[in-house]
Amino acid sequence: MKTAPYQHGDTPLPSPFPEGWYFVTSRKTIAKEKLLQKTWLGEQIVVWSNEAGDICVAEAICPHLGSALGPEAGGRVRNGCLVCPFHGFEYDVSGQCVATPYAPAPKSARLKVFETREILGLVFAWRGSGGRPPQWDIPSAPPSETDWSDMEFWSIRFAGHPQETTENSVDLGHLRYVHGYDSVNAVEPVSVDGAWLKSCFDFKRTQTIAGIKCFAYDVSATTHVHGLGYSFVEVREHSFDMETRLWVLATPIDGELIELTLVSQVRQLLKPKRPIAGMRFLPPRLRTRIMSKIVMANQKRDVMQDVVIWGRKRYLSRPALCRSDGKIGKYRRYCEQFYPNRQACDRFGVEELSVRSRQ
Repeated sequence: MKTAPYQHGDTPLPSPFPEGWYFVTSRKTIAKEKLLQKTWLGEQIVVWSNEAGDICVAEAICPHLGSALGPEAGGRVRNGCLVCPFHGFEYDVSGQCVATPYAPAPKSARLKVFETREILGLVFAWRGSGGRPPQWDIPSAPPSETDWSDMEFWSIRFAGHPQETTENSVDLGHLRYVHGYDSVNAVEPVSVDGAWLKSCFDFKRTQTIAGIKCFAYDVSATTHVHGLGYSFVEVREHSFDMETRLWVLATPIDGELIELTLVSQVRQLLKPKRPIAGMRFLPPRLRTRIMSKIVMANQKRDVMQDVVIWGRKRYLSRPALCRSDGKIGKYRRYCEQFYPNRQACDRFGVEELSVRSRQ
């Protein structure tokens, strides 16, 4: 029997489902599928919207007699309401039963719904420890001017834990060793304000295609972490004067697997500060679209290199840190707030690694 990664190591992480906001799907996918069913943080959920565009994320079980509500069981959306395939009970996007085929709708028939937020068409839902309501919020959407490229999406599933993947936001050492970045330097100390962690760093990188060095990047990155399921990275490439933004969304599935979704955009390259090989005479929109594909390809490459490690590593509550790893201790103390009911959390281990990292 396979053991979930969060159970490995000298002290297990308290839960495979830390409290917070987690990615569900995109508005475009909801519009295409009409009714979506998936496993999300150990829950079977359904997702749909009404004609006004209001989105509902709910447990995929009918409170009448327990029927599954997903499309595979025959559930469907009609006039903006979810219709149970068993007895035809209809639920609006608030989760309330509003009609049945043969009797007045019982007030007690109500779906378990999850509070949602939307950022530029990306849909998130809150999962609180013990069902408690949101304790903090994700930030409002960044500016959505028309000069940004269309969003590029990519996702991968693997055995892992969102605390382990999000730890990369402060682990600058692995950027050099795993991904081959050069001149990686923290611009300012890692800061924490409640559920918001901010990490700023610079690096250089050479892009090769077919073994030929095509681009030399000089990059500044600012990562905004809001819980363990939502990371937003602002990137500026100085030599081209190119702006990129990236969402890194780690969503637990079933306690063993997580789904890591990357979403990226590139701001339109009207007048690059220096020529881009092979793109000098391309129209700005086409040039931007190509660069968007290249950026996503680079991000996918990095993630695939990390997955090899994430899927096999163990969580160590007492890591043997070196002097430059001090930010790992700060990050892990930040993570404690997302396990409000933790019983097995080894607080000594977290405090110890902070002390050892300063020695």
